Amino acid sequence: MENDKRIPKQVRNSINNNQLLRFTTAGSVDDGKSTLIGRLLYDSKSIFEDQIAAVEKTSKRKGLETVDLALFTDGLRDEREQGITIDVAYRYFTTPKRKFIIADTPGHVQYTRNMVTGASTANVAIVLIDARHGVIEQTKRHSYIASLLQISHIIVCVNKMDLVDYSEEIFNDTVRQYEEMSSKMMIKDVRYIPISALKGDNVVNRSQNTPWYQNAPLLHTLETIHITSDNNMVDARFPVQTVLRPQDEKNRDYRGYAGTIAGGIFRVGDDVRLLPSGFNSKIKTINVYEDYVDQAFEGMSVAMTLEDDIDLSRGDMIVKRNNLPEKVQDLSAMICWFNDDSARPRAKYILKHTTNEPIAMIKEVEYKVDVNTLKRLEDDKEINMNDICKVKIRTTAPVMMDEYSRNRKTGSFILIDESTNETVAAGMLI
Repeated sequence: MENDKRIPKQVRNSINNNQLLRFTTAGSVDDGKSTLIGRLLYDSKSIFEDQIAAVEKTSKRKGLETVDLALFTDGLRDEREQGITIDVAYRYFTTPKRKFIIADTPGHVQYTRNMVTGASTANVAIVLIDARHGVIEQTKRHSYIASLLQISHIIVCVNKMDLVDYSEEIFNDTVRQYEEMSSKMMIKDVRYIPISALKGDNVVNRSQNTPWYQNAPLLHTLETIHITSDNNMVDARFPVQTVLRPQDEKNRDYRGYAGTIAGGIFRVGDDVRLLPSGFNSKIKTINVYEDYVDQAFEGMSVAMTLEDDIDLSRGDMIVKRNNLPEKVQDLSAMICWFNDDSARPRAKYILKHTTNEPIAMIKEVEYKVDVNTLKRLEDDKEINMNDICKVKIRTTAPVMMDEYSRNRKTGSFILIDESTNETVAAGMLI
């Protein structure tokens, strides 16, 4: 990031000073995902005393001699009783170096949709592997989903090393298995750490039980992993969420277009194009709350005013004149089906893409993916819950899109059932 000349130093400093890392955990049932997160929170002193007391009380009631760290994340009653994660559990903690949001996702096959939800906004995926079992089908499933969602960094934690006597040979064999499997996927950065979530080895502090492992423990890796260059700072995209008209004494003629920047950098004076109308204008001012700023970048919520009085509304997009997204009504996408009911042929859905919500229809299912074998199933055209498939979609109004691999915000969407208002699928544009 420090050497990226495309991004001004002022913007780089603003990003680094307020950096948030989102990470998701994935792995098979009982691989120790919730225990690992509990260990991270507990050893980094990120849990309140009353929470610790409640978990200690519950652990004693269950007849356990030590604190059950998984209870810090298993919030639902069914989860506590079964000792598994069912829903996506979000947890927040901070260290002096970085802020974190954790998505603890379930390991069962039937909760694939929950894993997609938790991983959709993640910068990093932690894939847990039981050292006794090595790479299994669920490892392949979750790694494929992480690859599909374009998560740039994978940290493979080989857990339960205490149960295999901290064997370097077993760790190296697991690394070999994962490298062989992941070589078939689009994963940019993979790191491997031998850990014991239960005992705390290499989670927050380096372990003396693995003298053969010379790299950083998990928390230090999360604190220092470079994620800023993962943001798209080239393609300037500003979906309009609402129009601000205060009509007070100070802002009698103010007309601001508010929203969250979905890519790139905008500066006062930039030549911009307004989509879908195609009109051109210039940025007059940029507001963050009541303050005026000279520039704003991806992730910032701002209000912009333009030099020309042009009609803009929710669902429109402001972009740079020399860098335009595709304007299409026929979309090609990979989708994960969330709903219990199968997709209905030629049914109408609301396609929510940034702030734009046209009506859409699934025209064709090209193939489904067997995420365990990565094979394409071209003969099976029925879309059921947790299925991942490539489809063609037609919308009633233009969608201003980028490919998901280029911009996760303008390259993603959800499908909503008009009659029930349920989110039935999430998709990635390709």
